[in-house]
Amino acid sequence: MVDTIQAQVRKAFGKGASRQLRRDNRTPAVLYGSDQAPLHIHFDAHEIFMHVRYNANALLKIDVAGATELALVKDIQRNPLSRIIEHIDFLRVKADQKVEVNIPVILEGEPVGNAVASVELMTIDVAVPANEIPEHIVVNVAGLEDGTTVRVADLQLPGDVEALSDSEEPVVVVAVPQLDVPEAEGEAAAE
Repeated sequence: MVDTIQAQVRKAFGKGASRQLRRDNRTPAVLYGSDQAPLHIHFDAHEIFMHVRYNANALLKIDVAGATELALVKDIQRNPLSRIIEHIDFLRVKADQKVEVNIPVILEGEPVGNAVASVELMTIDVAVPANEIPEHIVVNVAGLEDGTTVRVADLQLPGDVEALSDSEEPVVVVAVPQLDVPEAEGEAAAE
């Protein structure tokens, strides 16, 4: 289910106009793509924050004066100190159109014994229909042993998701942590 969000057309542009929108609790944005002219819009700041806060690849229906367009978040600019959203770029898409996005990797399960799984690749580049974008890619490490490496090619990708990242790139490495013992202590312990 794709959420619909109301937007209004921006009439003033530039740094000063954007600052005034943010003071009025509005978030400036631009909607581009599909060989159409860019549309400069703005949203209620809290409402747009709620729609994109946990999903960097949010797919939304944007309603501007009764005309609705399907759009994918392409870039979110945040204030580095307050983390408030300052601007959002949206790409017009069709529901079945393949888009390229970065999907976060999460781990599930526990490796065998004292082994620990570490994520080497935090996100995977994929091509996927806009209406089938997964929130994350799950890598199950249950039962994996020390020395196991899960590569992009080993991933079980859902539905029509096609990995664009290098197939040999390691995603997860399972290893037993090694303690660093200073040489002086190591020699003393050996005697």
